[in-house]
Amino acid sequence: MKKSVSALGLAALVLLAASACSSGGGSTQSDGNGSAQTAEMEHIHGIGVDPENGAVYAGTHYGLFRIEDGTATRVSEVQDFMGFTVAGSDHFLASGHPGEGQGGHSSVGLIESTDGGQTWRELSLAGEADFHALEYRHGRVYGLNSMTGQLLVSEDKESWQELSGEPIADFAVSPEDPDALIATTEQGLVQSADGGRTFEAVSDAPLMVFVGWAEDGTLAGVTPEGVLYTADAPDGGWTERGNVGGQPEALTVHSADEIYAATDGTVLVSTDGGTTFRPTIAQ
Repeated sequence: MKKSVSALGLAALVLLAASACSSGGGSTQSDGNGSAQTAEMEHIHGIGVDPENGAVYAGTHYGLFRIEDGTATRVSEVQDFMGFTVAGSDHFLASGHPGEGQGGHSSVGLIESTDGGQTWRELSLAGEADFHALEYRHGRVYGLNSMTGQLLVSEDKESWQELSGEPIADFAVSPEDPDALIATTEQGLVQSADGGRTFEAVSDAPLMVFVGWAEDGTLAGVTPEGVLYTADAPDGGWTERGNVGGQPEALTVHSADEIYAATDGTVLVSTDGGTTFRPTIAQ
């Protein structure tokens, strides 16, 4: 990486962005069995959209939730999803920790579901990795292992290659080029042209904690204070759009118009490119 990043300072940045998790707002939603429960979504670590039906999923400290028609339904067992990404229709990859009473390692490594999140199986790195950021693109899995600080990549979901050990908070992969990445650091946005092995600073970009790269090429990022910016290229100039209304917990950019963010235990959606946001769950 062509810039020095303080691991301690970056940790403070990540904690600032995650601090909203502790003030979560549980709201009564369906549990999938026709009865009401408190949907414990205050620790939201990942948001994904099913490419076939448009259903929104949120990986949380208390399991995976499906959000559709203004209602949140927990579809998985209660376990801690620290990283979550959609690999295809009903096909998800995740990481984190087992739930209370579940056996196995304290960190589950990479796990996979092919039935919409109802059941999961361990694939690799159990006990060795806790991915706090995951992305599946170009037939590769990219993951940021919080246990070691390594940015890793796998083409078979089992064997992994280290890309970088420099501290970053979040990253996104280009939809067109598997070797083009952007990442957030304590000192600002950086980009890579060699698959994440080295990075260089992006000048004039705002300090952001989460970033996303949509299939249509739209880039978006959110600052620790919740201000959302978009761009057409990492170094093409970032435009302020709106505000998510709190410290962000997660960000997913589905398209130029459709952007999802989480703050204060709530998944928000923008359909105007990040100018305005509204809750996905009916109040």
